[in-house]
Amino acid sequence: MRNFAGTPGTVTALILRLLQCLFAAASIASMATTKSFFNFTAFSYLIASMGLQVIWSFGLAFLDACALAKKKVLHNPGLLSLFVVGDWVTATLSLAAASSSAGITVLYFNDLGGCGFGQECQKYQLAVALAFMSWITIGISSLIMFWTLAAG
Repeated sequence: MRNFAGTPGTVTALILRLLQCLFAAASIASMATTKSFFNFTAFSYLIASMGLQVIWSFGLAFLDACALAKKKVLHNPGLLSLFVVGDWVTATLSLAAASSSAGITVLYFNDLGGCGFGQECQKYQLAVALAFMSWITIGISSLIMFWTLAAG
């Protein structure tokens, strides 16, 4: 099995996992600092999904860091299968949460003639943008994991 950029135990994989964790945590922070996010189911779902993303990405970043420190390659087919399934599940949940939250945000800004929540609307937009950035990085990781598993 080839060791290319993004495979488990490489610096690229560690950077991708840390970016996923960072974007998801920033999305949570942006959404949680608003007063009324809990009034909208999509925003609550975004918080839950990004929370799962932080836990998953941080755990795999820790595994990547340990593999780099010990100079081990994480190409066990069973472990890769777990990474593929976990990445695809979290990617699907993240995309669904970001899309539904974006739909609510667009509804307030465009369809209802502006947002009546003031400063909170900008935080909603920022949280959604960060969620999509987290999804992009998890999408890249999930494709790399699938490619690694298929090549093995």
